[in-house]
Amino acid sequence: MEPQRLKAGQGWEWIKQGYAIFLKAPLLWIVLLMICLVAAVGLSNVPVVGEPLLSLLMPVILAGLMFGCRALEQGEELELAHLFSGFHRQTTNLVTLGGISLVSQFLIFGVMMVAGGAALVGILMSGQPDTDPNVLMEALAGASFAVLLGLVLFSVLMMAMQYAPMLVFFNEVTPVQAMKLSVRAFTHNVGAMLVYVTTFMFLAILASLPVMLGWLVLLPLVFTSLYASFRDIFPPVKEDKQIANDAFMPGKDTF
Repeated sequence: MEPQRLKAGQGWEWIKQGYAIFLKAPLLWIVLLMICLVAAVGLSNVPVVGEPLLSLLMPVILAGLMFGCRALEQGEELELAHLFSGFHRQTTNLVTLGGISLVSQFLIFGVMMVAGGAALVGILMSGQPDTDPNVLMEALAGASFAVLLGLVLFSVLMMAMQYAPMLVFFNEVTPVQAMKLSVRAFTHNVGAMLVYVTTFMFLAILASLPVMLGWLVLLPLVFTSLYASFRDIFPPVKEDKQIANDAFMPGKDTF
């Protein structure tokens, strides 16, 4: 399967389509995202294993949110159970995807350390960044190349992970192949992605003005518009009813 090449203006259409999906169940979207945030904060505060476990489970949770979008698109109701759909279908591959992402992050930090950013990486990986601005500025001053290299590598990782969980969950693509397809989807649609990201940056500023209350809408829109872009770039190839049955009935891919 090859990602579709779309016009730049489609980036705005993704946001419009995502907003339409959000309006089908606005209150429940807010509740689901609040549950995810509270769970993520709680898990990340668990010493040693919390943050790595969160990275492993992120694709699983994202797949559940995307399945909720698919349900609304098909005229069904959004349910709390959709959040756990990733634990019923393609779970092993989704966790593997999270593991690849986690290892990649450590490798990128390693490359940054070799490139002269050891002090900065030490601060970032400490879990408690130094609050002394002089120490931080000194670390940044000696790691300009490492920072630039890290930004490039993390950008590539972000592109690889953008659609990979959905490709694994909906299209049964292997984790590595899903990451390759995700990167190609981004590079094939640079114009649309630029419009999409620029618009979101503007909306983020607006959402932050009324005491951050706008994020109650913008945060769900991040996920619903992501689904809209995925649906546009990768048209569905499997029957939605079969996916629904797999997602709500644990099978061979469940732990």
